[in-house]
Order: sequence, then C-alpha cells, then structure tokens
Amino acid sequence: MHKDVSQLPQKANPALVKQANLFADLPTKLIEDFQQEFQLNQWNKGDYINSDILTQRFFVVIEGNIEIKQSNPDTGREATLDMLYAGDCFDLMVLLDNQPHEVIISPLTTVKLLSVKLSTMRYWLWTYPEFNQQFMPYIAKKMREKEQQASSLILHDVTTRLSRIILEHINKIKFYTGTKEEEHQHHLVNGLNDETLARMTGSVRQVINKQLQHWKKEDVIDKKRNQLIIKDLEALEKEAKYTQNLANAPLSKS
Repeated sequence: MHKDVSQLPQKANPALVKQANLFADLPTKLIEDFQQEFQLNQWNKGDYINSDILTQRFFVVIEGNIEIKQSNPDTGREATLDMLYAGDCFDLMVLLDNQPHEVIISPLTTVKLLSVKLSTMRYWLWTYPEFNQQFMPYIAKKMREKEQQASSLILHDVTTRLSRIILEHINKIKFYTGTKEEEHQHHLVNGLNDETLARMTGSVRQVINKQLQHWKKEDVIDKKRNQLIIKDLEALEKEAKYTQNLANAPLSKS
C-alpha cells in the first residue's frame, strides 16, 4: 500500500537554490529573490504523489532519485519516461503547455525537492532574460535525451540499451566506491533493480536479469540485490556502441 506523501513546510535558502544547475549561475540578488518563493519538500520511497500536483507546482530535485512512469491499465505493463537526479527539474511539459500530465511519480529513494508555484515559474521565464538563458539549454538537453531514448529503442538491441542506461546513470550520480587506483573502472549503481532497468530499457525483467547474469559471469559487473558494481567499465562502453556525437558518451578515463 502506498504511504501518504510527506512534506516539509519550510522555506528554501539561497544555498539550496544554487544547488540546482538551472539557478546556480544566476546573479546573487536574483537567487535571493527567487528563494523566497521556494518551498522545501521531502518525498520518501513508497510515497504516493498525485500527478495533479504538477499542474500547481514546479519541482527541482536537490537530493535523491525519482522515476517518472506511465502504465497500461489493461496489461499492467509500465514504461519509464524519465529518471530524475539531483539538479533535474519537472514537469517541463506542464510548465510549457499548461495541460495535465498523467504520470506515476515514483521516488526511488528519499528525495528532497524545491518547489515553486507554476505561475511564478512562468513569470520568471517571461521576466528575466538571464534566467531564460539558463533554462533553454536545459530544455534542449532533455529533448536530446528523449531523442536518444526513442532512437535507441528502435535502432539498438537490449544489450546496447541496457549498457547505455547504466553508463548514463553513472554519469549522472557521479558516485564512486573503491581504491583510487581503480577509480576508472569501479563504479556503484544503487537503487535500480531488474524491474526498474526493464522499464527503462523497454524490455522485461527476465531478459534484463539474463543479461546482468551474463555480465556477472564475464566479470563485467557484480550484482547484489538492488546494487550493481561495475568492474569493467571499458567492456560496458564497448557494449554501448557509443559514438562521439552522442551526448552521454563514455566516461573520461583517468
């Protein structure tokens, strides 16, 4: 059973606002003005968040991971539309077209967010050119991600799609555990179980599990519950078949 959503009725401070890439480079005075309109929220894993809230408030993730999904009520099958990380904003679609967006908002961890009234966010975009200049590249980045996601579903097999998703996840969380000497090849991926990876890949859990077990046998990864330890980053990048013109291409080597 879903738990009720929990919120912290607190005001944000300028330091929190600067954590979001969208606001980080704005003039200090503008950030101080903006922060007065933000509310600090917290969602926990398992919380139910009604998507109607997206027509009222605009959210910026400060900490944690959120999966945005849609489901087929006839089959029960779910697909991941987006994975949100610290610094990401949502919902861009509602912000731009002012239409409801029926999605499933699923916190994968405890998530801390800044939220602001949707009308206020639109006012900022219309009123402050310096903010608009920060916002447009972010929209373009998200559009490119969606383009890559759509083309990958059509043009590449499950192994390639799965390896790309894992690499993109590593790129976004920038989390490493291990010795300095092995930093270039040991990376930890938390919170993505087989079912989640299947939704993100456009596949099914059994196929994803089979591929992960194959990589484990080949010593490319180590798999423990909802945790993947990447042991051979180069092998994973080879499976991803990246080209240099892809935005989320391989991680830089040490």
